Amino acid sequence: MIHRVSQEKLEGLLKQFPAVALLGPRQAGKTTLAQSFIEGRPAVYLDLEMPSDLRKLSDPEDFFSRHQDKLVVLDEIQRKPELFPVLRGVIDRQKRSGRKAGLFLLLGSASLDLLKQSSESLAGRLATLELTPLLATETHAGGFALEPLWVRGGFPESFLAVDDAASLRWRQAFVSTYLERDVPALGPRIPAETLRRLWTMLAHAQGTLLNHAALGASLGISGQSVMRYLDLLVDLLLARRLPPWSGNTRRRLVRSPKVYVRDSGITHALLGLASADDILGHPVAGASWEGWVVENLLAVMPEGATASFYRTGAGAEIDLVLELGRGKRWAVEIKRSRAPAVSRGFYLGCEDIKATRRFVVYPGDENYSLGDGVEATGLLALMDALR
Repeated sequence: MIHRVSQEKLEGLLKQFPAVALLGPRQAGKTTLAQSFIEGRPAVYLDLEMPSDLRKLSDPEDFFSRHQDKLVVLDEIQRKPELFPVLRGVIDRQKRSGRKAGLFLLLGSASLDLLKQSSESLAGRLATLELTPLLATETHAGGFALEPLWVRGGFPESFLAVDDAASLRWRQAFVSTYLERDVPALGPRIPAETLRRLWTMLAHAQGTLLNHAALGASLGISGQSVMRYLDLLVDLLLARRLPPWSGNTRRRLVRSPKVYVRDSGITHALLGLASADDILGHPVAGASWEGWVVENLLAVMPEGATASFYRTGAGAEIDLVLELGRGKRWAVEIKRSRAPAVSRGFYLGCEDIKATRRFVVYPGDENYSLGDGVEATGLLALMDALR
């Protein structure tokens, strides 16, 4: 098993909160992580997609009272949102009897319904933890090279497939399953083919400024519909809107967010790219690598840190701005080239935002200076610095 860095975070949260929600896209490894965590501990596990387990909750208060001395794990909790008020009552009773932490572990594909129900019913009682697909530090610690992770993406079954063709087949089936089963199960009536086309267009436009009107015109739908469909992909942790930097400057700043398909392997599957050679011969290669680096860096940011990008109307640009607190502001440029160079616009942007450190992330392992305070660094080294 590839060790997940989230396991330590999960253990810490369960020692502090009565309930923890472990959220992430399907097949990211939530169930595997939870079952590994509860091994050897007093716990009971229910999969709410299994009719036999659902029947056990026909009287949830009775079930929870009979297992009050155990950690109760509820998988796919968004399938039964009416449990949240019951969980609140159980937590409050347990709190009065002296047990204040480690009562429930809730697993679910992140959705507006799930977050809305939990925030309303379990305010102050629930902590959330996002489990991303596999990260570069996790696979590197397991002895794997980084390029296959970029090519295949971080979903474990895709990454660990026997070859690139098998990995691509898994990802294409994953996309179809989401469109045909999971999205309709959440309630919104969105034509699967329209959502697939939007998802594919986002893959082609990886890392570009979001233009709802242009996407809507291409799809034959309104800009408002594009916003609604994109909201769903973002909420399912399948797409990301990276906001523009909004600090004080006299320059005219771009106000639209950048949009990414979050998993590089899904990006490549939507475009039909199976191997590294396929990707490197496609125009999306640089943008795909940028998105992959962004996801890995954001996954290890310290708590309370924020991320954005910087771009002015005159062309000054920084791919990623990390606000780390205590006056720390890191400017990160992302280059696919093994001989990276930065433009004058990057230096101007660093001066505008008053960056305290300047980095260029490139595919190599060696760290060295590019002059003028800019450090060339590998992804793993910068992830370690952030952690």
